Amino acid sequence: MAPYAPLRKSSDIGRVRRVGTRRRVGGITVFAAPGEPGTPRVAVVAGRAVGNAVRRNRAKRRLREALRLVPLREGREFVVIASAAVVRAPFEALVAWARTATMEQE
Repeated sequence: MAPYAPLRKSSDIGRVRRVGTRRRVGGITVFAAPGEPGTPRVAVVAGRAVGNAVRRNRAKRRLREALRLVPLREGREFVVIASAAVVRAPFEALVAWARTATMEQE
């Protein structure tokens, strides 16, 4: 079970992208914004530049698992955007990218 809740509404994702701070580390871009108190909420996005549907889904699965291993601050909302590098990168690199990108946005 993931230690975060999903951020699903496009209006919420748009708000985090508009008002949040942006940090690019490795092959991911993370937007972070204050959210509701409690469990952090996360949206993982992979655009067509990542590849076909199979590659996009693989990138999102890998990022969700990497984020599960990273402690996220409560009361925050994150939008994580994958690049094509996420599909090929070693899993340890994904975890390091996620840790660095989310910790520096406290």
